[in-house]
Amino acid sequence: MRFEPTSRISRLPGNDCRPGRPSEARSDGFAGGCISLIVLLVETPVAFLLGLTSVIRGWGRADEQIVAPAMDWVPVLWFGGFTLGVLVIAVIFLYSAHPFAGAVQLLVAAIALSFTIAAWHGQYERAHPPKPPTRAGMPRTPSNHGTDR
Repeated sequence: MRFEPTSRISRLPGNDCRPGRPSEARSDGFAGGCISLIVLLVETPVAFLLGLTSVIRGWGRADEQIVAPAMDWVPVLWFGGFTLGVLVIAVIFLYSAHPFAGAVQLLVAAIALSFTIAAWHGQYERAHPPKPPTRAGMPRTPSNHGTDR
């Protein structure tokens, strides 16, 4: 690139010496960082409310004595929907040439996916409790050794 003595604007040789314009496809990092911060500030209360409602839903089942309760899919679907929303936002950011904001959203989506898997695992463990030990697996106490006859 060559510079005119009276101007600090670079001139591109293949562009009839018109001032070079930055590409419109890529924006600056500051805009991406600001957008990422705004979206994170919106997602944080949503995630907090999602976790709070999941905990409150679990309080009602604290005294539940059902042998095999059905699996509760509501927390899994809530966390999964949140994860899907974050992934959509990440794809939009990456498509609109905001790589920093998109990368932050992908990181948030990975964390949300781990919470989704944890919610599924917790519900699966609640719906499928371990089986009680069999008679052969029961430890014998000294008081009943001779009374089996």
